[in-house]
Amino acid sequence: MAVSVRMEPLLEKELELAAQRQGITKSQFIINAVQRALGRKNPYELMLKVKQEMAQNPRAQELSRVFAAEHDIPYDTERSRAALIAKLRAKHGLGAD
Repeated sequence: MAVSVRMEPLLEKELELAAQRQGITKSQFIINAVQRALGRKNPYELMLKVKQEMAQNPRAQELSRVFAAEHDIPYDTERSRAALIAKLRAKHGLGAD
């Protein structure tokens, strides 16, 4: 069902920017906001539901342990940067500096 809403231009611009940041349409943004306002889409309840589903899934538990262990290893930005540059140079036929 289509619903028409009048709003101030500044508010509409804020709506447009917020929807763009989330990668959704203005309509979907409004639908999400109405669902939250009506208590149909409570982020806390959704989180609890996901956690409950994960607790029952052995594969999810295994993945959680693996990802938790990754936080102990620091990310080597310089090594990753150098590897990316080397791949791009090879792809485009450029030699090393």
